[in-house]
Amino acid sequence: MIRSLRLGGIRIGYETRAYFRQGDTVFFTFLFPIVLLTIFAVSFSESSFGRTSDGTEVTSAWFFLPAMLAAGILLSGLQNLAIDIAIEKSDGTLKRLAGSPLPVVSYFIGKLGQALVTGTLQAGALLLLAFTIFGVPVPTQGSAWGVFAWVFVLGVITSAILGIALSSVPRSGKSATAVVIPIALILQFISGVYLAFSNLPEWLQNVASIFPLKWMAQGMRSVFLPDELVVLEQNESWDLPGIALVLALWLVVGLVLARLSFRWIRKDS
Repeated sequence: MIRSLRLGGIRIGYETRAYFRQGDTVFFTFLFPIVLLTIFAVSFSESSFGRTSDGTEVTSAWFFLPAMLAAGILLSGLQNLAIDIAIEKSDGTLKRLAGSPLPVVSYFIGKLGQALVTGTLQAGALLLLAFTIFGVPVPTQGSAWGVFAWVFVLGVITSAILGIALSSVPRSGKSATAVVIPIALILQFISGVYLAFSNLPEWLQNVASIFPLKWMAQGMRSVFLPDELVVLEQNESWDLPGIALVLALWLVVGLVLARLSFRWIRKDS
């Protein structure tokens, strides 16, 4: 087990370096939420998204920051790993790894570690941009940062596990982006990433509540948005226990699906 952990740590470094060498991956998973936050902040700079109890106006950058953080978690975990692993199955990488001394556990540690590292760097870049350039208020309560930490870590791990499970759906590496990206985009649109969640029809809000992204975005809103905006949530509550429960359930579902579906080599290959 110690050997597997040691090799897994080495694998994290390898996976992270390989990630940043892929220009298209870096743009569509790492930089994409940062670019979108900038676009939204500039495009809706004259719009107001509410006010705090002391009359401070909630700017577009302030309002969309939680959504971009949640989207970044989804992209770093689910989208990135689903496409990456599907390509590795198709180009023979997994076949070669199956014949190597690398334990399967070490391989998955590398993938999960890559998602955590890249997700952390991305979140740091988003927060730096929001706090320094767009003047988003920094949460001052330690409890808020505690919520941010567990929502972020649980969200990344859940998204990564679901990405591993989803990697078995594309029939080839060439079709991976065509299969995975639309799924990620639809989840973002219905989960209040690009649109205010409270403006969506109630039935669509209920559909989005089935999936983890809506809850990750809600958790991030509870950290960064003023308490006055809680009235825009479905039950006018941040519902932190519900967020933890749904993410934990999806983590279990992802583990089961990944265990049942993942193979070093496709069965039909």
